[in-house]
Amino acid sequence: MDRNGILDELVRELTSLPGIGRKTAQRLAFHILKQPSEDAERLIRTIRAVKEKLGLCRQCRNIAEGELCDICRDPTRDATRVVVVEDVTTLHALERTGGYKGLYHVLAGALSPLDGVGPADIRTQDLVDRIAQSKVEEVIVATSPTIEGEATAIYLSRLIKPFGIRISRIACGVPVGMDLEYADEVTLIKSLDGRREI
Repeated sequence: MDRNGILDELVRELTSLPGIGRKTAQRLAFHILKQPSEDAERLIRTIRAVKEKLGLCRQCRNIAEGELCDICRDPTRDATRVVVVEDVTTLHALERTGGYKGLYHVLAGALSPLDGVGPADIRTQDLVDRIAQSKVEEVIVATSPTIEGEATAIYLSRLIKPFGIRISRIACGVPVGMDLEYADEVTLIKSLDGRREI
């Protein structure tokens, strides 16, 4: 294969990554080409290590380098509260805030019957089993404010209610710093529904 063919193949591979278009892929490919061989080797080793050494936490399904992730292994975390998220990226976004000190449960998706995604696909039974076998007192549902996210939240609340524990939903509404005149109707309704006393 000639050099342009190899470079084109790298660009094709990079465009398969989420959020990477052709122009960005080309910039990344040229950056990799210009870097010293040691830097490229380090990138290769890191990607290989991610594929070989990382898996899913057996308790919460976060990314883990062993049976349990760092969060589940941390004895200082509040084991009585579990935030349920659709994916690992949401978990890490919540962690970056530093404001939540409980545990998590990653569903790996949301219910979407039209797309053929049912309860077994997002492994809701794992969450039910976890609640039954632990000292969880509150489940905070942090699914997206989409039709699928709302359907998932309602489904989870019905599953969890028989355990007699508190079930809450994250507030949705107007983002901080947003001018109200630019908010859509659904966002405004959610903001009114999620109001709290001041």
